[in-house]
Amino acid sequence: MSVRNLVPWGRRGVAPASSGNAEHPVMSLQREMNRLFDDMFKGFDMAFPADFGARALSGAWPRLEVSDEEDALRVSAELPGMEEKDVELLLEDGVLTLRGEKRSQEEDAKRQFSEHFYGRFERRIQLGYDIDEDKVQASFKNGMLEVVLPKDKAAASRVKRIPLGG
Repeated sequence: MSVRNLVPWGRRGVAPASSGNAEHPVMSLQREMNRLFDDMFKGFDMAFPADFGARALSGAWPRLEVSDEEDALRVSAELPGMEEKDVELLLEDGVLTLRGEKRSQEEDAKRQFSEHFYGRFERRIQLGYDIDEDKVQASFKNGMLEVVLPKDKAAASRVKRIPLGG
């Protein structure tokens, strides 16, 4: 077989006339590759939630930053276009839960294309420290949520160091 037979297009950009019912080798290869990928992904659960949107492409939403300081944990979250009333914070059993809902400002029927995230969200952060729950502070300004979680000093003093022996 010559290289010319592998090229699917003629000089003028039209497909060359095929002889009989023989399928072109490149088209056959493409069909087999498509089948291979289809079979490979059949076993994966591809049922996405309705608010899948930008989260799939850019990771979890909202974006978080967690800083472990000497006496506190500091959590910040980017929540552009949201207001304080749309966000809920919970602290339970060493887990900080941030949840809320971002609503669209216009009707879906008018929208032609959007990469914005809309819908409900929930992020759970395992803190890894005992927190002094009475001193937790949170603020929300210009789409940025800041949470300061002071570490419980009494819990830190209860830590027992175990020596390694040979």
